[in-house]
Amino acid sequence: MKILVTGDNGFIAKRLISKLDRNFTVFGIDVDDFMNSEDWQKELASIVADLSPDVIFHVGACSDTLEKDVNYMMKLNYESTKILASYCSYTECKLIYSSSAANYGSDGKHPSNLYGWSKYAAEDVVTLTGGVALRYFNVYGPGEEHKGRMASVAYQSYLKHKAGERVILFPKNPTRDFVHVDDIVYANMHAWAHYEYFKGNHFDVGSGESRSFEDVLNLMQIPFEYADESQIPEGYQFFTVSNSNEWLSGWTPKHNIDTGVPEYLDYLKKSEQDGEN
Repeated sequence: MKILVTGDNGFIAKRLISKLDRNFTVFGIDVDDFMNSEDWQKELASIVADLSPDVIFHVGACSDTLEKDVNYMMKLNYESTKILASYCSYTECKLIYSSSAANYGSDGKHPSNLYGWSKYAAEDVVTLTGGVALRYFNVYGPGEEHKGRMASVAYQSYLKHKAGERVILFPKNPTRDFVHVDDIVYANMHAWAHYEYFKGNHFDVGSGESRSFEDVLNLMQIPFEYADESQIPEGYQFFTVSNSNEWLSGWTPKHNIDTGVPEYLDYLKKSEQDGEN
């Protein structure tokens, strides 16, 4: 059994790889590494064909929701997905695609930014060619240290508080469905285990609860202040929550923020202590 994981140096992909059975042969690639080549599409297609995986977990993407470079975003998030979907459609390779709740946008129906549209279009290609698409909500947990401004509010606030900086939230009580990375990994594994049943469809992957940023910070015992309403960007989502009726049948999350955030906080504190020793 050969498994290909894209975005292998990223947050979710690294966590997924660490959980895969060691009896499998696991390959990792970063599609972004090919982008500067004139014939990157052919190179990517050739590498995938040479590896001849039995399953592809397509996790890698530009996840920066503020990215404005249309060519870069669409090449990385859409064109690369077309190549992988095409390979899988001509072979018996299974394709499990990391999609996004950004597909729902601010109106609950359509994306409201470039990132969301790139994932929405790619997801359509995946499902039309028989793959499985998983729409992740706000992911947090161990392994996101490299993500910078795209890291979870929990991690960014932890760093700011540790550095003695103010933690600023938007007013008007926006809420999110915060989902632990291990529940994301579990969903991927479940989709693979029951692939024939799920193929050709997209599914929500979240906790099923919409909780405030204040709730997260209170669980971490981090004080916060509020920004002026004028700083809230246009198209900002004030509410997200996964629909349990849209979850993978037989999958349920093992965490909500009441269990996941304290567990994550313990991890961050231990990592800090280990780094000092």
